[in-house]
Amino acid sequence: MDHEAVTYGEYSPTRVREQPLTCGIARHPDEIVEAQQLRFRVFGTELGATLDTATPGRDEDRFDPHCDHLLVRDTSTGRVVGTYRLLSPDGAARAGGFYADTEFDLSRLAALRASTVELGRACIDPSYRDGTVLTRLWSGVTRYVLEHGFDYLMGCASIPVGDGGRTAAAVCDRLRHEQPSPPAWRVVPHRPFPLRAVPPDPDAPIPPLVRGYLRLGAYVCGDPAWDQSFGTADLLLLLPVARMDVRWLRRCGRDTYRGRRGGARAA
Repeated sequence: MDHEAVTYGEYSPTRVREQPLTCGIARHPDEIVEAQQLRFRVFGTELGATLDTATPGRDEDRFDPHCDHLLVRDTSTGRVVGTYRLLSPDGAARAGGFYADTEFDLSRLAALRASTVELGRACIDPSYRDGTVLTRLWSGVTRYVLEHGFDYLMGCASIPVGDGGRTAAAVCDRLRHEQPSPPAWRVVPHRPFPLRAVPPDPDAPIPPLVRGYLRLGAYVCGDPAWDQSFGTADLLLLLPVARMDVRWLRRCGRDTYRGRRGGARAA
């Protein structure tokens, strides 16, 4: 979840539905480059994030070599049109921590780290934002989690602060109170977003991707961090697999769902 851009820009639902799409984990370095190039176009060019990258035209960081990269490809054009990156506990150990560690003190989640996969860099091409690609990505994420036996999904959900932070202040304050994590799972931001110093927008909508996480059963683990490079207020979300909607699990990972020890229950 650490930064996502799947709901900005214009939608083209007719075009998207006509395209044959595949979803899977990148198996070759060139495929990871394609994902990084898409991320650069969306985060760097479209959204104006300040990206600390060594290679022009690519959004890359120290976590990428240790992640599995989920790709949605339009087979009619060969283009990668959606991506997520998935950082397992082993990958996080090699990377020196989860991405979320750079934004939050995760001390209270220490007991969960060995069974947690981190989602990050959700990104969809502007021409494919009618929900089809996002559904494919979430199907891929769900299969990955079930096949590897992880118990938790974690990530930073981002709310833009381009309006002076009024939307972020309203959304973050609302979500902290509506779907809070158990107190034992609260985290502390390294650079807090100044919630109380910004007048909230009472009409601010919850971004669709964040709303989707919450519908699946994700908790909001405390106050938001301020990511000045991306221009966002970031909430840490934690989704126990046991809270995920049974119907969604059956749809996205039917075979692995049936074989998972303990099954799952509805949120």
